[in-house]
Amino acid sequence: MIPKYSQLICAFSRKPKNMSFVYGDTRRAGSSRRDFLSVLGIDYKDLICAKQVHGASVKYVREKDKGKGAFSYSSAIADTDAFITDKKRLPIAIFTADCLPVFLYDPKTPAIGLVHASWRSSKERITAKAVQLMQKKFNSRAKDLYAGFGPCIRECCYEVGKEFKDFFHYGLRYRSKVYYLDLAAVNKKQLLDLGLLKKNISDTGVCTCCQNDTFFSFRKEGASCGRLMSVMMLK
Repeated sequence: MIPKYSQLICAFSRKPKNMSFVYGDTRRAGSSRRDFLSVLGIDYKDLICAKQVHGASVKYVREKDKGKGAFSYSSAIADTDAFITDKKRLPIAIFTADCLPVFLYDPKTPAIGLVHASWRSSKERITAKAVQLMQKKFNSRAKDLYAGFGPCIRECCYEVGKEFKDFFHYGLRYRSKVYYLDLAAVNKKQLLDLGLLKKNISDTGVCTCCQNDTFFSFRKEGASCGRLMSVMMLK
């Protein structure tokens, strides 16, 4: 995915560990977070989380935000679907179960960004907005940025209604009289349009619906579905 640098931690979790305090079986969410993060060298008490709303709000976080959402959903940062930061030892996280995690990295500053790209967020160009905020805050240059896409529901499984033609002019596929959305393609185009280099954008290619034995999928499991965690931190 993103090139290996000694100053960066970048990872996503897998089943059966549910990382959400709200969705699925939450009884062991706290210990699951602790165990997952400890392997990465991250103190789970420092984690910064959001109350994700499938919107397009990107927040710049600093030391004062450390621990928000680490122990409870109520303490998480409200109405937010993406974080950016240039502060070290500040772990940022998003939670998904079919939505696309987008990891952003500027090795020059250095700085990072982490995006929860649902179809609604993608329609509002949240990934582009995260990059634009990095450019504004850190003077990041598009050609220096790296982006990585984590597991999400893919075009093979993401059936949508015909009204999506009004939302997306790119990334929709039509086969057997049904529309399918390619979230990764939509967000990749946002990055390319901003000037990121194609060679600096990588994708796991994993479909959470196809590989539901390994990753949570709301489309496959419904309301009882847990959530994966994607996390980034500058060392």
